[in-house]
Amino acid sequence: MTASASATAPDTESWRDRPAAQQPEWPDPAALDAVTAELAGLPPLVFAGECDQLRDRLAAVARGEAFLLQGGDCAETFAGATAEDVRAKLQTILQMAVVLTYGASVPVVKIGRMAGQFGKPRSRATEVRGDLELPAYRGDAVNGLEFTAQARTPDPGRLLRAYHCAAVTLNQCRAFTTGGYADLHQVHAWNQDFVRASPSGQRYERLAGEIDRALAFMRACGTDPDELRTVELYSSHEALLLPYEQALTRIDPRSQAAYDLSAHFLWIGERTRALDSAHVAFAASIRNPVGLKVGPSATPADLLALIRRLSPDDEPGRLTLITRLGAGRIRELLPPLVEAVAAAGIGVAWVCDPMHGNTFEAPSGYKTRRFDDVLDEVQGFFEVHRALGTHPGGIHIEFTGDNVTECVGGSYQIDADDLHQRYETACDPRLNRSQALDLAFTVADSYRTLPAAPLPAGPLPAAPPRPAPASWPAAAAPSPGAAACPPAPGGRA
Repeated sequence: MTASASATAPDTESWRDRPAAQQPEWPDPAALDAVTAELAGLPPLVFAGECDQLRDRLAAVARGEAFLLQGGDCAETFAGATAEDVRAKLQTILQMAVVLTYGASVPVVKIGRMAGQFGKPRSRATEVRGDLELPAYRGDAVNGLEFTAQARTPDPGRLLRAYHCAAVTLNQCRAFTTGGYADLHQVHAWNQDFVRASPSGQRYERLAGEIDRALAFMRACGTDPDELRTVELYSSHEALLLPYEQALTRIDPRSQAAYDLSAHFLWIGERTRALDSAHVAFAASIRNPVGLKVGPSATPADLLALIRRLSPDDEPGRLTLITRLGAGRIRELLPPLVEAVAAAGIGVAWVCDPMHGNTFEAPSGYKTRRFDDVLDEVQGFFEVHRALGTHPGGIHIEFTGDNVTECVGGSYQIDADDLHQRYETACDPRLNRSQALDLAFTVADSYRTLPAAPLPAGPLPAAPPRPAPASWPAAAAPSPGAAACPPAPGGRA
């Protein structure tokens, strides 16, 4: 893309005149400008056509025809952009999606918190240890986790490294999703590690056996569709570091609309969703499907105002509301929000984040989450939607494919005294893969108990034509310092 073609539309710059929360204090503004100028000249990480296809998929979620599974690391690290780490996270998504698709008999839209989740908002700008106070760790795209003055000083050069790590991660995902690893005939192979011995892994193995028999029956009938051999997977992260997001915003030559091509799906966090904020202004200016985190302080009036700002045309699939209310309050706080949106006739996808409202500090000092609280918030989410006749559209979770000990509980019991064994997160505690599978089975069971949607009167409408499947952008493996080069929109990745 030429420099002129990559110039952003004027309205995408309007966020600069608004208050921008959670931004690092870059010590050298000129260095930041040089980095963002270099980013603006690099190839996009995804394509606008793929963002449009995801918007179509999310429209199906909003209509109650599909379920969204979104998850991945709390905070990605540069060290985690390896084939093994990416494979482990993809393996978790694949296993959860199989449980949900087969157990709940519903299409699953899969979005990874991957290839861009390198920035994190923080409750405090600084961290104090003993007599030393330093800037808080804001993700590898900003500074380092080590508690030294050098590591914690924000470095704009890290934005470039975040871009290249995102490109590498996208390439690895493409290789796994199209190179045979995601083939549904490999359903047993995704369970060949520590998870297999856990109760959830054993339950998964039984389900995999049922899938094997179903596939054998299909082959005996002469049916073996290509759709079983690849997987649609989309990228997402919080649109937090606005100079980075702006630098990767491009004008789509098909429509002249602006897209943030750092990811397919971007969301606005709980700490940056003020109606007059820079983050809301930026999200309103781009054409990507976007998400909005909704915490306990949100009122129906707040939410309706934000919806009108972010999705003024009520376009199907444009806006996803991701609630993070806490297990103890979701049954109280969610109904008035859902009722207000439904009464206004607005079509959005409702998704539950059962992680962020349930964090506490263990006696040992480790930040953790009780798995039972995570389950309870998900179950409360389903109960509210079931009572109101609305669609519980998905879950948004933080997990890893590794055998970490960061959240207590689960069928493969982890106690508070176990947290020190493998507490590896760079920020918030994550579910390990066994716990993520436990959650998937619970969600599938809850989904099966939902009442069937009433059929419309008269003849059923013809199904709309299905667009070509989208996935991670296909690209040759980048050389060191080079970005991925994605395919043309609409191609299978």
